[in-house]
Amino acid sequence: MMNLRRFAFVALFVTLVVTGCKSNPPAAAVVANPAVAAVLPTYKVDPATAGSVSGTVKYSGAKPKPKLVDMSSDPSCVAAHKGNAYDESLVVDGKGNLGNAFVYVEKGLEGKNFAVPDAAVTIDQNGCWFRPRVLGLMIGQTLDVVNSDPVTHNIHPMAMVNREWNHSQGPGDPAMHRKFTKQEVMIPVKCNIHNWMHAFIGVVDNPYFAVTKDDGSFTLPNLPPGTYTVIVWHETLGTQSTTVTVPASGKADASFTLKAKS
Repeated sequence: MMNLRRFAFVALFVTLVVTGCKSNPPAAAVVANPAVAAVLPTYKVDPATAGSVSGTVKYSGAKPKPKLVDMSSDPSCVAAHKGNAYDESLVVDGKGNLGNAFVYVEKGLEGKNFAVPDAAVTIDQNGCWFRPRVLGLMIGQTLDVVNSDPVTHNIHPMAMVNREWNHSQGPGDPAMHRKFTKQEVMIPVKCNIHNWMHAFIGVVDNPYFAVTKDDGSFTLPNLPPGTYTVIVWHETLGTQSTTVTVPASGKADASFTLKAKS
């Protein structure tokens, strides 16, 4: 009798366990694949309602005196530059307009997934400078690194969020192709061979960014209507933000004035 009772109890316990497993599957079995959940459809701007943001970045303060850069440690750089080289960390024209400032939309595009451009962005080591000094690209967009000089250079993006890398490139070497996987504004770049060579790369998650021209102007075209936080960044003057509203098929102004550091 005791064996029958024990058998009945074991059979009942097994039945309950099996039934419970069937009716309550583990949480992992019903959670969607996060990689699939993270994929959003590509957002396409309606050209009938698209607007733009434009403006000018100005510099407030005494106009800096040009600083001569000494390239004499590498005579090939002196020859490649073809003349005196001056520091380009602060480019200001006669009207106080500021060049080489990076402008981008920081907020207002949440939930929108933009297609990554097929075209690569190029940074050239030319005249023993990085050209351009300031550039932007989208996450996942290709950066082509070329060397137009007759000397060996080294490109070293000192990323903090993305992976840091460091490669030499000799005269006539093929272009290097690199990508950044996370937003990072800005990534400083140096050449470990020539300490005066500097550049800055802005990696963003949307196509709305620009580098100001020598006259301080910029335009962010093809924006959907909405309210946005626009940021300007400069390597020596810091950052500044403003909020703008872009009406349907309209324009908004996002001008800035950056003050000299005391």
